[in-house]
Amino acid sequence: MKKVLLTIVALMAVTVSFAETKSSNNENVESSYIGFDRINFDKLNAERFDMSCDMRRLAATLDLNDWQMEAVEAIQNTFNNEMQSLASVKGPKCRHMVHQAVRKDAQQMKRVLNDKQFNTYMTLLVTTLQNKHL
Repeated sequence: MKKVLLTIVALMAVTVSFAETKSSNNENVESSYIGFDRINFDKLNAERFDMSCDMRRLAATLDLNDWQMEAVEAIQNTFNNEMQSLASVKGPKCRHMVHQAVRKDAQQMKRVLNDKQFNTYMTLLVTTLQNKHL
């Protein structure tokens, strides 16, 4: 019972601490809730389709040599451009086009990477797509 009460108190404290924030110029205190009329959905959608990554970290994770790093960087830039162009597409056509872009990227990466590197890359890609709800 004591643990349950402490958990509830901790959750309430966290909730209250995030409920109100001061604006940057210290004028009025405003709620952290943003109404739907103030959200820029286009910007959120563009961020959702941004597939850029840190190439040094990717190269270290996949243990790429110089030739592979150049090829992966070119493929990744192409894939990122394709995904950015899909940010304006809506509906079921978008899902199909994302699937095509991912499939094309996987085919190109398969030619450049060995099996272990490719499996690691696909794990990273699938996780990223799931986190971005694509």
